Amino acid sequence: MNTDTIKLFIGCDPNNCDLEQLMVLDYSARKHSSLPIETVWMQISHDKNSFWYTNPETGEGWHTEEWATPFSGFRWAIPEYCNFQGRAIYMDADMLVLSDLAEMWRHPIEGEAIVAAKGGKEIARLCTSVWDCEKARQYLPSVQEQRADKHTHKKMMDVLRKKPQLVQEFNDSYNCVDGEGLPIEKIKILHYSDMGTQFSHKYSIPRLQAAGQKHWFDGALLTHPRQDLTDLFDQYYQEALAAGYRLENYAIEPFGPFPKKSQANYTGNDVTRVRKQKSWLSRTWKDIKESVRGQ
Repeated sequence: MNTDTIKLFIGCDPNNCDLEQLMVLDYSARKHSSLPIETVWMQISHDKNSFWYTNPETGEGWHTEEWATPFSGFRWAIPEYCNFQGRAIYMDADMLVLSDLAEMWRHPIEGEAIVAAKGGKEIARLCTSVWDCEKARQYLPSVQEQRADKHTHKKMMDVLRKKPQLVQEFNDSYNCVDGEGLPIEKIKILHYSDMGTQFSHKYSIPRLQAAGQKHWFDGALLTHPRQDLTDLFDQYYQEALAAGYRLENYAIEPFGPFPKKSQANYTGNDVTRVRKQKSWLSRTWKDIKESVRGQ
């Protein structure tokens, strides 16, 4: 398998909001990889010839209105894009690769499993995953059906929830969400998942503001709790620039407005944000006081 080329599919924003993420992910993946990488940037497009064609005005192409991101549902189309042959790696854009992708590329996908991914309490996390495109065919709707159904993403997640045997669990550190308490040397792929604390915002938000644009994330912006990971992203950002990578190389003609879910009430995850749970007694006392005030 030393002559393999890794097929890497990356879900990303269509309005150049996250160029910093794309550059850092591209650089970090290639820095550590022992195999060549062929990258497909999955971005909604006005081009009718594009696999990712979307026209919100006419209802043609992909329907994104129920997606949390501009690319949430694209991962299910990857096997058909590959003509149901070979393997493919999927990643969200907010990743920092710290290991050789060849390791994940060669991960076993055994038995009934169609995809290798991080397991979860209720459902697998497909934010980084390896598809067996041929085996996936029998479980996936056609791309034509996927495009027409705005609920495909949710429906397919439900399929995996009901049939966990379709997911081959891999090392959690291939999708290490915001550090998860691990030292940097134990992390294979860092997923800075909390959309409100993403390291790239400090570069992208000012860049977009200077151009009179807004970022697609409309929730509250917070500081990431781990300074070492913040510094690590900055290190790779500077390394990429020093190696000749440039933001403009990842820019496209902006798509413009598109329908999606709002993150105005986004609350992040348990790694980046401490959940303060009040005791039953304190909640009861608060209810009593509010009841008295209301009388």
